[in-house]
Amino acid sequence: MNVPKWLDNAVFYEIYPQSFKDSNGDGIGDFNGIIEKLDYVKDFGCTAIWMNPCFKSPFGDAGYDVSDYLETAPRYGTNEDLKRLFSEAHKRGMHILLDLVPGHTSVEHPWFKQSMKAERNEFTDRYVWTDSIWESPEAMGCIRGISDRDGSCAVNFFSHQPALNYGFYKPDPDKKWQQSTDSEGARATLEAMKDVMRFWLNAGCDGFRVDMAGSLVKNDEDGKGTVKLWQNVREFLDKEFPNAAMVSEWGEPDKSLQGGFHMDFLLHFGPSHYNDLFRCEYPFFAGQGDVSEFVKKYTENYEKSERKGLICIPSGNHDMDRLSRNVHGDNLKIAFAFLLSMPGAPFIYYGDEIGMRYVEGLTSVEGGYGRTGSRSPMQWDDSANAGFSTAPAEKLYISQDASPDRPTVQNQQADENSLYQEVKQLIAIRREHTALHNRSEIEFVYAEKNAYPLVYIRSSESERILVIINPSDKAAEFPCELTFKGTAYVFGGAAGSDGKKVSVPPCSAGFYII
Repeated sequence: MNVPKWLDNAVFYEIYPQSFKDSNGDGIGDFNGIIEKLDYVKDFGCTAIWMNPCFKSPFGDAGYDVSDYLETAPRYGTNEDLKRLFSEAHKRGMHILLDLVPGHTSVEHPWFKQSMKAERNEFTDRYVWTDSIWESPEAMGCIRGISDRDGSCAVNFFSHQPALNYGFYKPDPDKKWQQSTDSEGARATLEAMKDVMRFWLNAGCDGFRVDMAGSLVKNDEDGKGTVKLWQNVREFLDKEFPNAAMVSEWGEPDKSLQGGFHMDFLLHFGPSHYNDLFRCEYPFFAGQGDVSEFVKKYTENYEKSERKGLICIPSGNHDMDRLSRNVHGDNLKIAFAFLLSMPGAPFIYYGDEIGMRYVEGLTSVEGGYGRTGSRSPMQWDDSANAGFSTAPAEKLYISQDASPDRPTVQNQQADENSLYQEVKQLIAIRREHTALHNRSEIEFVYAEKNAYPLVYIRSSESERILVIINPSDKAAEFPCELTFKGTAYVFGGAAGSDGKKVSVPPCSAGFYII
């Protein structure tokens, strides 16, 4: 498997296109707005962008319900506008991953409309249908009674997202509608998705972040069928697009990397204990939580994935509460010291670098529900709508944080002590030190239950760095006989060593060369 060299030191910026920058005054962000702000993203230090779905959609789930994979949503611009975005990013030495949603479509997709017909056709087996309207797929929601076709169609999440058919790893012999992974219908679906990837890679995109990558094959408890499916995709990419980058939303790096992905996301649900860090009643980075279970699970996944260090830890994303909802003040800076010193490519959700807040009490927009408060428009400056759009405020896609002290890029760029400036510095330090790069190794030194600090060593062939993270408001210490040879970064006061133990100031973070 070819690994694009640029991934070795990539720092990603996630752009939710609806909410980033509106260039035409309609209240919704667009491609041209993103182009306007590419220099901002580059100057900040990010080298790559993950952009949430931008394909044609009825937007029942913010674009994760695609109605045409080969055409952009008019609200964002044309296919040619998107190609220009790719080109402008490449001129700046940056890369863009599109968000691929291979598991389901919208009910408005032409494939689904054809699959609903009673007469057999090319798309009859494109989705997971039972043989009878009275039978629903086991352990899955379904759509039924909407067409002449007899049967119920499985859905992956919302009731308007019919599940595409990639087959069942272990079909039930008593349920003839459960097709195998090598059935004609399942193979046709996979080839159609390859065509989608082929189309956009030829157009200039640099790869994909794949939504729900581990969920495609059904009745696949150990993931073996889905791993095999992605290995098929990997073979196709190695042959036709060897430089395409693939990042999975899977949460099981031992499986996703085996399937041919270059990197995997640490998910905010499931067994990762990611929420222990930032989003629970007592988060570790709020200075009153536990990090030990996270480290235990992370180490387990790290070993399973052959110590490749390709587990990406995001600051947040469009599905989570904003980082600043539970972590505040200087602890946000300490959280970023952690995020930007761990292995795998860092992913920074737009606005997290200025501490944008979760906007409370919003009515759901386009399937956002509780997630809507994390999707509010970017806050650029002190002009109307914080510089996001010239539209009347009531026409904005999502209401903004109306607080008079809301953070903005303009204000934080002018403040040398701001979160923005700290994160920008951390990105530069990460890129400068090979021990902190995405594929460099990690070894945990201290991660005790209900205790601070968190300590680990990052190492490359040429250097070793001891990272000490203490979000607690109390001084801490840990046994350590290592000798500090230099300092790469200190926030909140330097740690001190007597040769047997290291004393750590409260609310501090440090990277020490050893």
